[in-house]
Amino acid sequence: MPYRTVFRDALFAGQVVIVTGGGSGIGRCTAHELSRLGARLVLVGRKLDKLQSVAAELQSDNPGAEVECLSCDIREEDRVADTVKAALARFGRIDGLVNNAGGQFPAPLAQISQKGWDAVVRNNLTGGFLVARECYTQWMADHGGSIVNIVADMWMGMPNMGHSGAARAGMVNFTETAATEWGVSGVRVNAVAPGWIASSGMDTYPDWMKPLIRDMRNHVPMQRLGNEAEVSAAIVFLLSPAASFVSGTTLRVDAAVPNARRHYPLPKHSNAPKPFDGFHRAVSPKVLEE
Repeated sequence: MPYRTVFRDALFAGQVVIVTGGGSGIGRCTAHELSRLGARLVLVGRKLDKLQSVAAELQSDNPGAEVECLSCDIREEDRVADTVKAALARFGRIDGLVNNAGGQFPAPLAQISQKGWDAVVRNNLTGGFLVARECYTQWMADHGGSIVNIVADMWMGMPNMGHSGAARAGMVNFTETAATEWGVSGVRVNAVAPGWIASSGMDTYPDWMKPLIRDMRNHVPMQRLGNEAEVSAAIVFLLSPAASFVSGTTLRVDAAVPNARRHYPLPKHSNAPKPFDGFHRAVSPKVLEE
């Protein structure tokens, strides 16, 4: 069974899209949807074996799919420049960038060292800037394109993830600035802010967070978590021609969690819209099954 996308067939035929962090989670899901829609893909990440595993899935689901896998630590300026150069050498163009790579660890602010802070900020802010800048200077400045930066639900603070929250907030501001400066080249720059999404990343957190993760749905007005395909659909929309007049915005995919206030008790219900289960290879996080 192929990816069940809501978008028309061959929407991205002939186009080349780079997906950073394409070896798992939202990046993997988005790669599947873009491949289903005809895009030629460059998957970027630190672990080449994970990228190659996703590439094998894509080629199995879509015989003839064109995929290049490039290992890169996006925090290293020279490696980012070389990676974008390699993508252009392989495909000759870059039409879209899904700036998805990132990561963090849970800790209260008082316990985060400078080394830990710098590592997360470099991963979630500096790295995204470097990849976007290189895509722009090496190709999009002269040919146009679309960039979608993946941020997070960090509105009104991000307790126990303050380093990531600060970096993601910076990425939102970078998105707004780049949309202004790069619009002259016909480049659109937007962001997607996923809320609580059931993806493989949930299984990477320590045991003390597991009860918090399992309780998240009770703090969502819709009383459920989101899934990877619901985020991918937002990313694909922003890359698509339908968003040709959308730039500098951040699209929240969070079921209104930041709008819920503690003085308003959320009623229990079972009326949430049915999840959009488009990703045929999605796997539920183990932590939600315990």
